[in-house]
Amino acid sequence: MQRADILKNTLSRMQHIDAPNQILGRSQTIGCVAVEITQRCNLDCSLCYLSDHSQSVKDIPIAEVYRRLDQVVEHYGTGVNVQITGGDPTLRKHKELIKIVAYAASIGLYPALFTNGIAATRPLLEKLANAGLKDIAFHVDSTQKRKGFDTEKQLNEIRAEYIERARGLGLMVIFNTTIHTDNFHELPEILTFFRDNADVIGLASFNLQADTGRGEWGSREEIISHETVKRTIEKVAGKNLPWDAVRVGHSECHSYLPTLVANKNIFPVVEDKKLVGEFLRDFSELTTGKFKNRRELVKSALKAVLKKPDWWVRALQYAIYQSNNLGKHLFIAKGDVQKLTFFIQNFMDADGLNQDRVHACSFMVMTADGPVSMCEHNANRDDYILKPLTVQNEKGQTEFYEPLPAKKARSKCSSTQLLDTVEID
Repeated sequence: MQRADILKNTLSRMQHIDAPNQILGRSQTIGCVAVEITQRCNLDCSLCYLSDHSQSVKDIPIAEVYRRLDQVVEHYGTGVNVQITGGDPTLRKHKELIKIVAYAASIGLYPALFTNGIAATRPLLEKLANAGLKDIAFHVDSTQKRKGFDTEKQLNEIRAEYIERARGLGLMVIFNTTIHTDNFHELPEILTFFRDNADVIGLASFNLQADTGRGEWGSREEIISHETVKRTIEKVAGKNLPWDAVRVGHSECHSYLPTLVANKNIFPVVEDKKLVGEFLRDFSELTTGKFKNRRELVKSALKAVLKKPDWWVRALQYAIYQSNNLGKHLFIAKGDVQKLTFFIQNFMDADGLNQDRVHACSFMVMTADGPVSMCEHNANRDDYILKPLTVQNEKGQTEFYEPLPAKKARSKCSSTQLLDTVEID
C-alpha cells in the first residue's frame, strides 16, 4: 500500500477527533508500534502491565519477530517508530536482540529499545547503536521496588548512570516514568532532573497509573490526571505552556509538548496551533523524515523552505521570535540550546476501555494477527501471548510454537476444561 493511502486510512480513523494540527493522518501514519520480543522481566513492578502468565511464556521465534516487523511496514509504511520491547527485551539472547534491531533498521523502521536498563550495558548499547538502534528508552520509577532506592530523588542516581551508558552513541535517550499517588509529589524533582540533563535526554514520557495487567495498586486517584501533570510541568517551567499546539492521536490519551532548554530554562518550540496546521500542510516530509543529526534536519528544513517563498518571511519571524523569547538565556548558554519533549500517556483501566479512544489509538502492539491498541492488548494480554503459532523459520522450515512449557500448558488446559465442565453442569 502506498504511503498516501496509509495516511488516508489513518486520517479516516481520526476524523471524529481531527484538527489541522493533528499529526496522525497528515505527517505520520501511526504514533508508534510495539513489537514484544519477550514476556519475561527481571523486575516485578507494582503497576506491571504484563499478565500472571507472562514470566512463564517462552520467547516467540525470531522468524515471528521478523514477520511482525514486516507487518509494521505493511500496515504503516517505513519511517515508523517501532518499540523493541517486552517484558524486558534485554533478557532475550543478545545476539538475537542485535539481529532484531538490525532487521528493523534494514526494512526502513526507526527502532527504539524499551528497557528497565538493568541489563542494558554500555557494550550492548554500542552494538545495538551500530546495528541501527535510534532511541533508548529507560523505564525508571518507584513502582519497580529497586533495593536501596525508595524515592524518585534517590532513583536519579540510576538515571544518571544510564545517561552515561548511552552518552555519545548517537541515541536519543528517553525516560519513562509511571506517575502514581505515592510519587506525584516528587514530580518536580524528576522534571528538574530531566531539564538539567537535556543535553542527552530528548524525551520525558509520563505514564499515568492504570489498573491493568498484573498491577497491584488498582486505579489512580483524582490527584493523578492529565491536567495535574501538565500544571506541575508548567510550575517547573515557570510559565503556561501550549499543550494544544500539536496534537497526536486522541486528546484524552496523549499530550505532546516539544520544548527548548537554554540555561536550564524551558521554552515551547511552537505556541500557535494554526501555524502548526499550516506547517503540517506544507512540510509534512520534515515531520516524518528521520534525520541523522540536527545539522541534517536544519539542512533539509532550509531546502524545503527555499522551495516555498511564502514561508521565507515566516521562518525569519519565527527565528527572531525564538531569539527574543530565549533572550539572555540564549546568551548565557552561549547558543547551546537543547530540545526536550514532554509526553503524557493516559492509559485506560482494563475494565474501562473507551472504544472511541481504542479506535483512534496512536500506540499499537503488533500481534500474530495484526496491530492492536496497547490499552486493549494489556487488558486482554493472555488472549495474544498464549496463542500457539505455526512459524516458518529462517531456513524455511515449519516450526510449531507453544507459548507455555508443556507441563504448564497441560495444567492450564485441565483448569479450563474443569471450568467448562462446571459451567455446563
